[in-house]
Amino acid sequence: MLRLTMTATLLLHALGAAAQTGDASLPLSGQVRLQWDQRQASEAGPLAQANALVPGTAALPGTGATLEAELRSSGRGWNASATLQQQARGSRAWLNEGVATHDAGSWQFSAGKKIVAWDVGYAFRPNDVVQQEERRTLISTLAEGRPVLMAEHFDADTAWSWVWVNPTQPHSEPGAKEPALAARVYRRQGAVDWHGFARLGAHTGASVGAALAWVASDAMELHASGRAMVRADSRAIDPAAAGLVRSDPWQATTLRSVKQALIGATWTHQSQLSLLVEAWWDGTALSDAQWDAWHGRNASLTALPARGLPVGAVAGNLAWQGDAFSASSSLRRSNLYLRLSWEKDGWQPALDLLYQPADGGRLLTAALLHKGDRVQWQGGWRSSAGPDQAVLMQLPVRRQGYVVATWAF
Repeated sequence: MLRLTMTATLLLHALGAAAQTGDASLPLSGQVRLQWDQRQASEAGPLAQANALVPGTAALPGTGATLEAELRSSGRGWNASATLQQQARGSRAWLNEGVATHDAGSWQFSAGKKIVAWDVGYAFRPNDVVQQEERRTLISTLAEGRPVLMAEHFDADTAWSWVWVNPTQPHSEPGAKEPALAARVYRRQGAVDWHGFARLGAHTGASVGAALAWVASDAMELHASGRAMVRADSRAIDPAAAGLVRSDPWQATTLRSVKQALIGATWTHQSQLSLLVEAWWDGTALSDAQWDAWHGRNASLTALPARGLPVGAVAGNLAWQGDAFSASSSLRRSNLYLRLSWEKDGWQPALDLLYQPADGGRLLTAALLHKGDRVQWQGGWRSSAGPDQAVLMQLPVRRQGYVVATWAF
């Protein structure tokens, strides 16, 4: 904690000097964010069971402070942003964006690391085929862009985008690191925004998608998105895995003929009270049958120590069961999301609920944000609820609270 405090002090002094004496030829802006996370580990699930047998077998997210500085600068034909992060266990830094652009009339060309976020959903985005950004995070932070070569063409109502993402990565890289060609067409037609998408991945092959957003009235907005994929990356357990195994049975796998779809609506009252409702299907998530088999394997593994089998081996096998949580961005294929928010005089309270009807699991979040001219405060609480066997109840963290202070310069 002492190291974190010393780093914070030095960082704040350096940024204050930069903001007051910065060279006009190299404008610097950004924000400094200090965050405290309080996490309560779950008492259920395979990771909790592994640590109950042999403490420390499965690493869990810890409680503590995080200091981050997001720095931004730009000039004619270029834009850059970076994040510096300090935690008690160490520090790291990364480039969020570093991109050169060239405007040629109705054309724009870009090269470098760039945030390219597509699609119309809030909680889930089937057609976010370039950025593949994590959704429903506790706080909103600057995303880390992808290496791209990009060309765009604009006119009054239509925009075309062509992207070569991750051009130097190996073809075997999964997910957001996979080399791919992607394209989007956007057209505004009255109160409706139309989107079309296509992607050709190095090993996942082709996918196509479409989306629309319709401002139906002053109070109501409707949106929908869908995507069909020839192949998709996921994870699955080796069908031959039974009892104790010597290596992780959860391996990368390829799904075929996969579909994703989302439908949603936003209602906003003139008092700035808003209700967002979204429902989606994610074919990349594990099926109900796979989750049932997962529960069965967890139960069989926890029974093995009573039969005299080594607890260390059992704990390791239970820890590997946590790999199922990373098979997809959606734990379950069918999902319902509701968000109620209000904005008044800089205050923004919000409540949201993620519900998974397959097993009754729920993820509840309450948040409060206050925005000032330069200083922003926010805090919140997230908790899993539902039947004991719900997948959301098996996650390594059952409850999490946070407090964040942000200073912009």
